[in-house]
Amino acid sequence: MYATCRICSGSVKGTIDLGSHPRGNAFPKPGETADEFFYPLVVGMCDSCTMVQLMADIPQEVRYHDSYPYYASGSSVHRGHFEGIAQGFLDTELTGPDPFIAEIGSNDGVMLAKIAQAGVRHLGIEPSRHVAELSMAKGVRVHSVFFDEHSARPIRAEHGPADVIFGANVIAHIAHLASVLKGVKHLLGPRGIFVFEEPYLGSVVEQTAFDLLYDEHSFVFSVRAIQAAAEMYGLELVDAQLVAIHGGSMRYTLSQPGAREVTPGVGELLAAEAAQRLAEHSTLEAFAGRAERIRDDLSALLGSLHAQGKRIAGYGAPAKTTTVTNYCGIGPDIVPFVSDSTPSKQGRLIAGSHIPVVPPEVFAADYPDYALLFAWNHAEEIIAKERAFSERGGRWILYVPDVHVI
Repeated sequence: MYATCRICSGSVKGTIDLGSHPRGNAFPKPGETADEFFYPLVVGMCDSCTMVQLMADIPQEVRYHDSYPYYASGSSVHRGHFEGIAQGFLDTELTGPDPFIAEIGSNDGVMLAKIAQAGVRHLGIEPSRHVAELSMAKGVRVHSVFFDEHSARPIRAEHGPADVIFGANVIAHIAHLASVLKGVKHLLGPRGIFVFEEPYLGSVVEQTAFDLLYDEHSFVFSVRAIQAAAEMYGLELVDAQLVAIHGGSMRYTLSQPGAREVTPGVGELLAAEAAQRLAEHSTLEAFAGRAERIRDDLSALLGSLHAQGKRIAGYGAPAKTTTVTNYCGIGPDIVPFVSDSTPSKQGRLIAGSHIPVVPPEVFAADYPDYALLFAWNHAEEIIAKERAFSERGGRWILYVPDVHVI
């Protein structure tokens, strides 16, 4: 399967094929599954710019809607992470006269709330109205629109150039990335910086984190591909830093060309990517093979435990739960429910697999023998919180980087 690259119009070869999947964050209600949207979950790499991307085009209006169920404030780890980022900007980039920061995909205001409390001019750009309203309640100013080269113009006209443009776990979600970069170019001040964090291809490959592939992740970024994309649209990659959140992300910093000195970290990471062979199709082919082994191992383990009469529950219902359950053929016959603390997901179903999502109280009321941890990137936080489950003999099943029980 081949497609045209969304960045450079080069040829994209589809390498990772996980089959037919529904939207990761769909969460249909019981009785409303007849018209579920499915798409081919195939991921490939561009022969020219090496950008790894989803082959299918899914309209952003379908993915991000008024009832979008993800809230960045739901995890204490996330809250601390984004509050730390906000304080870092306040201490460094937002110290001049009347500074201005814009956040693309500001979600429920977890980062900008601290900026607002400091009295700094800001704007959240959040197309999902429901989460935008949550951030407004925290005193955050929000413009409910998709960010691109067209929406950037009135924002600059009203607010002036941005000292900082920030995005976390959103830039890789936007299929029209070229238009986003054009918008950043227009909105960014002469010395401003565009900082964004996304799951990192090197970490995804190293951990065989196949569940991070779903409809919202239009791209899986590498340093090399971001450097190429930045240059293509009049920007410059000046820094890249690995961060631990989401199981291994990269924080990229772009500026106007020549405005900032390029840090040594960029070259070091490019060299590391070359050693890891991230720009080669064979690396993705090997990844696909490992994902198949994990699928087979997990299916075999769950089937064996079920045959022994063991009770298994799912824990955590992030979007990647949809990928795992559909790719591995896990249904409510094996995993009768998934426990999740997000109220908007409770009472609904994992798309495609139709496993019910229930409140944590259901999990605690009658502990299962095993808990399949879908939110594996929060394993330390969750296992510490659910100490009573382990103390009563409960065991955790994880599948990244391989299938194992703890």
